[in-house]
Amino acid sequence: MRSIAITLITLLIFCFSFPIIGQATPSVSANNAVLIEQSTGRILFEKAAHEKQSIASITKIMTAIIAIESGKMKELATASEEAVNTEGSSIYLKQGEEMPLEDLVYGLMLRSGNDAAVTIAEHVGGSEEGFVYLMNEKAKWLGMTNTHFDNPHGLDSETHYSSAYDMALLMSYAMKNEEFKKITGTKSYKSEGREYGWRNKNKLLTAYYKYCTGGKTGFTKQTGRTLVSTASKDGMDLIAVTLNAPDDWRDHMQMFDWGFDNYEMHALSKKGIIDISLETGESIEGYTYEDTIYPLAENEIDAINSEVYPIETVTLDFKEQIVGKKRYFLHDEPIAEVAIYQEKQAEQDTTFFSNLISVFKQIFRMS
Repeated sequence: MRSIAITLITLLIFCFSFPIIGQATPSVSANNAVLIEQSTGRILFEKAAHEKQSIASITKIMTAIIAIESGKMKELATASEEAVNTEGSSIYLKQGEEMPLEDLVYGLMLRSGNDAAVTIAEHVGGSEEGFVYLMNEKAKWLGMTNTHFDNPHGLDSETHYSSAYDMALLMSYAMKNEEFKKITGTKSYKSEGREYGWRNKNKLLTAYYKYCTGGKTGFTKQTGRTLVSTASKDGMDLIAVTLNAPDDWRDHMQMFDWGFDNYEMHALSKKGIIDISLETGESIEGYTYEDTIYPLAENEIDAINSEVYPIETVTLDFKEQIVGKKRYFLHDEPIAEVAIYQEKQAEQDTTFFSNLISVFKQIFRMS
């Protein structure tokens, strides 16, 4: 009996000292949570991530990206009576006050101004209702299947909801926009004509977590605390979302630390020449234009395999041809696909070609 007890104690000490990678998962206070890797969309951790829930002011991520993409950031927008009387958090606009749309987006993201949200909506969408239509169309386009917006600010409504996963999808898309990335990662900002600056409410960015690169806070009494945040370390970019999380700062730091500790970005293959075997027994030479990178735990590396197969040739406008695909699997589950092209594109066409490739990456890459 004594020897059994000693053995058990030794095993316990070993397990606590050397935890098995990929086994322990972060404990979060949130009702709903998700952690994804940004470039691939791989879900690393989830807790009821697809449930429809109220989301409060993280709604403003959608408001911000639509405003940025409108091309009107340098235009002056006028605060209406409806805008200045919107309840909740505010940047204290006055009725009739004019402010560049760019400054309003900073006020929206850093200080969560509901008055800024309505002013943006009215200027970009022609009306708040028109802007909400744009928000829902964008959500459909992004594949946010458990999302519906009623307003641009996130005040509670029975039909204003999203899921932790959908909000991660949205943040992943928004972070590809350099202007959005700059704004969400700004710690403080001063609008011209204002006597004081705006300090970002995201304490992960301003104080708590050195790897944080941006995010958006949210809160209403009915919804509780909501938070979307991003972090970058050692070449890996993560997105965390929590809904109804009493201890959201800690939740996000624990999820990020767990993600960075347990996963690394691995090159499944390098860009270059690939031979494609045909049914006739012959082979043709193809070319891939990008490295294939994917987040993997240490114990998953040996579980990766791939296959190359020809497809019916697709000819692009510049006469380049897609002749095959390379598909990657993790434990026999498909995780990524890369297009194979007929031959390497000439150097002078690199810029044009790379822009067009980004479209085809969306078609062929799997998440």
